[in-house]
Amino acid sequence: MMAAALAPIPLEQIVPADIPTLVELEEILFPGDAPWTAEMFAGELAAGCHYVVHRDAAGVVDGYAGISLLGDEAEVHTIGVRPAAQGAGLGRALLRALLAHAGDRRILLEVRTDNAAAIALYESEGFVIVGTRRRYYHSGADAYTMARPR
Repeated sequence: MMAAALAPIPLEQIVPADIPTLVELEEILFPGDAPWTAEMFAGELAAGCHYVVHRDAAGVVDGYAGISLLGDEAEVHTIGVRPAAQGAGLGRALLRALLAHAGDRRILLEVRTDNAAAIALYESEGFVIVGTRRRYYHSGADAYTMARPR
């Protein structure tokens, strides 16, 4: 007997009113690694980057992700999930939304070398490590550059 398919996770386009919550989540999720500021998120939106969010039952953003399209490539800028919402498939749903938006482009991203959960997620979606960026993050942590071929 096959397991029942999980219900799709609803995602929405980011709106400027979401930015303060995204900044709050950045500070929770990425302390010491220069979390994104409101100005940075506003700049991403002004530049036409594609961002999606998930809202919990109370309407509060508990996950977000963004990507930019650059010709025949795309770059994942960020994926974040509130700690209380982690482990339920939201990160995968956000990533898949970005992949769908990118179409058949080659997709690149950076991930901390010590973030085993994120690396496993990316590898399960076809990404491979193509390089290492030493001291990439503000904290001095290294990052892997990962790519998903077309």
